[in-house]
Amino acid sequence: MFPRLVYESFRRQTRRKLLAGVAITLGVAVATAMIAVATDIGDKINHELRTYGANLLVTPQEDTLDVEIGGVNLKPPSDGAFLNEADLPNIRGTFWHNNIVGFSPMLPVTVHLGNDADAKDVTLVGTYFNKPLKFVKEDFTTGVRITHPWWKVQCRDGSLPRAGRVEDSPTCGWPEDNSRNVLLGERLAAQLNKKPGDSIEVAGRTLTISGLLSTGSAEDDEIIAPLGLAQDILGKPGAVRRIYVSALTKPEDDFARRDPRTMTPETFERWNCSPYVQSIAYQLQGAIPHSHADQIRQVAQNEGTVLSRIKGLMLLVTLAALLASALAVSAAMATAIFERRAEVGLMKALGAGSFAVAALFFAEALLLALIGGSAGFAAGSLLAHQIGHSIFNSRISIEPVLFPVILAIAVFVTFAGSAAAIRRAVKFDPVFALRGEA
Repeated sequence: MFPRLVYESFRRQTRRKLLAGVAITLGVAVATAMIAVATDIGDKINHELRTYGANLLVTPQEDTLDVEIGGVNLKPPSDGAFLNEADLPNIRGTFWHNNIVGFSPMLPVTVHLGNDADAKDVTLVGTYFNKPLKFVKEDFTTGVRITHPWWKVQCRDGSLPRAGRVEDSPTCGWPEDNSRNVLLGERLAAQLNKKPGDSIEVAGRTLTISGLLSTGSAEDDEIIAPLGLAQDILGKPGAVRRIYVSALTKPEDDFARRDPRTMTPETFERWNCSPYVQSIAYQLQGAIPHSHADQIRQVAQNEGTVLSRIKGLMLLVTLAALLASALAVSAAMATAIFERRAEVGLMKALGAGSFAVAALFFAEALLLALIGGSAGFAAGSLLAHQIGHSIFNSRISIEPVLFPVILAIAVFVTFAGSAAAIRRAVKFDPVFALRGEA
């Protein structure tokens, strides 16, 4: 008898049930899409935010030591200590090697341009442009084209070189890492009246300008050269002054900011096995001897802020969609139960208790939730894939465990929207209900 009552309810009130089902489906679809995107958005957002550039800076440990007595800095003036280029592959040997997107060493050298009468001191910076490195299990390409993606290089005709590859022409675009071609900052090029394809004398070496560099920063007044060339000019083979590292990280929280020296072994293991920018920096210090690694705060902290705000916006959209769904279900159920007041009065007159009446309506709500939740999950999955394709140009993965979670959300929303109407139905007086006065 109970299943028949439920069946007849759906058959006789098809329109009401359809409206409630559509409300559940739409709310659950939005929730599914937002939850799926939020759970898969971390890596994708981090990849997108890597266009901000490197978020870690590795320098010699000696540079962090200040020797002051009586307010007087006794540290001798020098160009500072150097890191060893041979240690750079160790960066890919850390626990978080898969999170390392790229790194670029830097070696600034002061050089003289022009004759003795009008000599000009200019900074030449050696670095990797697009250097391939070979490891046991993988090949890895790194350089400023990955860690400094906002750098723009102009060719001889003022056009930009084709993205994604080093140009074949030695007079256009990014230099090869084993060449004697350099990039000239656009402001420096204007002062020297140089253009791509011209030659320039630096430290007794004739170098070819392969492109004009525009960064909007100090590099516009500098010469950017292959690292080996800068080491040769400085006379220090294998020397590196600093290393910029771009890594995929997790937004920092209170636990991330804790000092690892004060942690218990268990706490330290959990901290070290979390991809915080601080824990990756800690491992980089261990991988590169006599180094100090620190986050570039304006980059790392902004990434966490952007990711947190995006997830907060998704949570707000999800809650708004579920609230609207619950209100729509409440209105539909209240109307449906009011239309069936005579049926409720007859059931109670025949001896049905409050539990039996409530069970009937909750069974109908449960069936609606399961149908609407399943349809909403399917629609939400399609919406999540569309969001991933249109925004991130990649596929959003839907975890199977999300389906029971979505069904539970659908049941909760449906019951929350139906509770007030069912409570009112339970309190119907059979005498007034049968007379249509409830």
